Amino acid sequence: MEKVKYNTFAVMFYINKGRIKKNGTTTVMGRISVSGEMVQFSTKIEVNPTLWDAKRYRLKGRERESMEINNQLQELTDAIAGYHKDYIKQQGYVTAELLKNSVCNIGQKTNMLLELFREHNEQYKQMVGVNREEKSFLMYHYAINHITDFVKAQYNVEDIELIKLNLRFLEDLMLFLRGEKRLSINTANGVAISLKRVIKRAINQGTLRKDPFLGYKFEVVPPECRHQIEDDLHKLMTTEIKSKALCFSRDMFIFSTFTGTSFSDVVKLTDKNIGINNKGDKYLSFKRQKTGTECYVPLLEIPLKIIEKYRSERKSDRLFNMTTWSTMYENLGKMQKLCGLKEPISYHQSRHNFGTLITLLNDVPIETVAKMMGHKDLKTTEIYARMSNKKVGDDMKRIAGSCKRKFKVFEDKDMPIVAEYNYFEFRDRYEKKYCNN
Repeated sequence: MEKVKYNTFAVMFYINKGRIKKNGTTTVMGRISVSGEMVQFSTKIEVNPTLWDAKRYRLKGRERESMEINNQLQELTDAIAGYHKDYIKQQGYVTAELLKNSVCNIGQKTNMLLELFREHNEQYKQMVGVNREEKSFLMYHYAINHITDFVKAQYNVEDIELIKLNLRFLEDLMLFLRGEKRLSINTANGVAISLKRVIKRAINQGTLRKDPFLGYKFEVVPPECRHQIEDDLHKLMTTEIKSKALCFSRDMFIFSTFTGTSFSDVVKLTDKNIGINNKGDKYLSFKRQKTGTECYVPLLEIPLKIIEKYRSERKSDRLFNMTTWSTMYENLGKMQKLCGLKEPISYHQSRHNFGTLITLLNDVPIETVAKMMGHKDLKTTEIYARMSNKKVGDDMKRIAGSCKRKFKVFEDKDMPIVAEYNYFEFRDRYEKKYCNN
């Protein structure tokens, strides 16, 4: 029996005499063993079973055909041994499955980080509109750009081998993103999370045995409600815009501001999502794409007008001919400049507007807001409920008169006379200083 051995590594061939084809031949099978793990594969070489030497694992005789097939089997053996050597050198380990994939041309996977990242992004892009969102694809695109810059700056190379990644790599990357790139902690975390998902791909394909970033602890910053201030929303809604494309993007933003719908949910809305209750009022009813939770949102006058405005322009059963996420992102940037707003606008901000400006700050119960926004947990809605200084000032207005009638302070030489203390002057000064946001 002929074998190639390397420590616990062996390659051998055999035939299955019980599987003879109609033409009288059978396929030569290969077997690879590494450290007790064994896999089998087809060589796709067909031989006459009567010529097979079960002891030598080769064909008998010195006929031309036998010698050619024996040479093919030897070349295959040498190739597997070469793959074994390469894996040991590059990764420090090898498995029988990896060798099988290599010899069968299955999963010839890259061992370079950025090449694997680009491969991931290309495949992800093909699924956009099927079961992936363009917004998520752009997140990966954003991440690879920053990681590419980091690899060039830190290592002065175009790419880096996956087996060279370790915890220090991720720590240095985060320092680069926060320091050199000036990214917020949440944005930097997003880049790192995208990287970890690509690393999982490397593990699944067998290029890595374990996560090199295992044990890294992300700095967690509590999420903040990013709604607009009322003045900015008013400017956005009332500024004259001549561009039809920008008008449409603004209308979609306003629609979501008054319905709490996300971009991905607006894209899929149809007339079937509009219902009428027993009082004759219209409402939206749909399942959120992100969580699958049911949403019920009464339609106010403004979103109803927007629906009617674009009814004649529909090209399908969808309520709106929605733009791509990247186009929307670009248009919102143009609107920020056109409306003279200091703060940048994101489409997701419209959902925060609904959760805060439209509902909670107008005393809509938090449980009702959670139902309309499709939140599974009230803790998510509570993020929107963190009161602004304006809300604090408004609440104090309501109790000012009541307190003045109900409570008196004992007046002595060390206590100012109540009559001389004008609460409303104090309130106006307080609001001017603290409640403008």
